[in-house]
Amino acid sequence: MASVASKLYSDDVSLLVLLLDTNPLFWDTTSTTFSQFLSHVLAFLNAVLGLNQLNQVVVIATGYSSCDYVYDSSLTSNVSSESRGARMPALFGSLLEKLEDFIGRDAELAEGDEHVDRIASSLLSGSLSMALCYIQRVFRSGHLHPQPRILCLQGTQNSAFLQQASYITGGVHHAPKQLDGLFQFLTTIFATDLHTRGFVQLPKPVGVDFRASCFCHKKTIDMGYVCSVCLSIFCEHHKKCSTCGSVFGQSKLDAANASSSVNDRKRRAPDS
Repeated sequence: MASVASKLYSDDVSLLVLLLDTNPLFWDTTSTTFSQFLSHVLAFLNAVLGLNQLNQVVVIATGYSSCDYVYDSSLTSNVSSESRGARMPALFGSLLEKLEDFIGRDAELAEGDEHVDRIASSLLSGSLSMALCYIQRVFRSGHLHPQPRILCLQGTQNSAFLQQASYITGGVHHAPKQLDGLFQFLTTIFATDLHTRGFVQLPKPVGVDFRASCFCHKKTIDMGYVCSVCLSIFCEHHKKCSTCGSVFGQSKLDAANASSSVNDRKRRAPDS
């Protein structure tokens, strides 16, 4: 079996897996509508595909009840470069149709589930798992594969988690104050491949918040309870761990220990 290094494209072809937040609890509270946001995103995806004819884009919709694939450019890889520009609106039309179906199904699932957290949270962990599984499948197929990247467009997730994830993976975290110029932010920061990033002045984080976030309310905490079995973190004491079902003790750990527990859990996770 060929090593990972020997299987990479030499011209830094990109595989961009986009995690798209569709939670209406966020979009109903912003001045930018979801359709306006999508117009920026589709223009950005078109730019990524236009930078290299071998570039690949995968879009995973992230709702508050489910997540699913809504677009995969590899399924249309047989389209020639001359006709790709003409067929691009039709391809994105299929994306919008699948996205509309997903939003409807996600809303129905949320209405039928009384335990769904409606406090502006989305299933980012589920969409991240799907993205990593897709990338791993690409790595195992064929003798060549592009350079993979995961771009999270999240409006409802705790920014501390995204800051930590970007810092650990060597990525870029940027939170624009206004979404009117989202296309400019996406193209200037995230459209470049990994090789070109070494020559571009990218925004650097002012500071990374390494405090842990609780599993119960998704908020950053200074002190909390840590499950000794699965290392889940909670801001309040519970009789049982909602993650693994273990019975809780009465010991309270400070934020440093909670954060180290998160790092221990990440080190235990296998490389994707």
